[in-house]
Amino acid sequence: MIENIFRLCRWIAIFVLVVSAIASPLYLSVPPALALDYNKENLLNFDFSERDLTDSSFNHANLRNSNFSHANLEGVSLFAANLESANLEGANLTNATLDSARLSNANLKDAVLEGAFAANAKFDKAVIDGADFTDVLLRRDEQAKLCKVAKGTNSTTGRETRETLMCF
Repeated sequence: MIENIFRLCRWIAIFVLVVSAIASPLYLSVPPALALDYNKENLLNFDFSERDLTDSSFNHANLRNSNFSHANLEGVSLFAANLESANLEGANLTNATLDSARLSNANLKDAVLEGAFAANAKFDKAVIDGADFTDVLLRRDEQAKLCKVAKGTNSTTGRETRETLMCF
């Protein structure tokens, strides 16, 4: 009887090994998820420059003084994130969520924010030379503040910052 149990266990072990050997290449061919979750993280002075962070989430994250220069932030959620003094120069923020984000003293030179949702975002003393704000949803008071300092042309889209902000 015990001999039969050992024989059965041996066959089960062989079966599991064979199935694992067949299935493991299938697991290796599955690409890793690109979107990353940094919600509520403390990422002061973190370097994300030139990284592809498409569709990642930084909701309520502390990103003060972080470097996102030339990063792909397309579709990223930065809801209520602290981006004070962050470097976003040349970053692609197309369709990003910036609602309630703090971008005081942030560097947005030559950034593309096309289609971003930035209601209630604060841009106090942000540098926006050459930034593209096409179709960005902003509060009127923030838009007026940005229009006072808006200048330059975006090197990627060829659009003038003042025109994308609809400064009249």
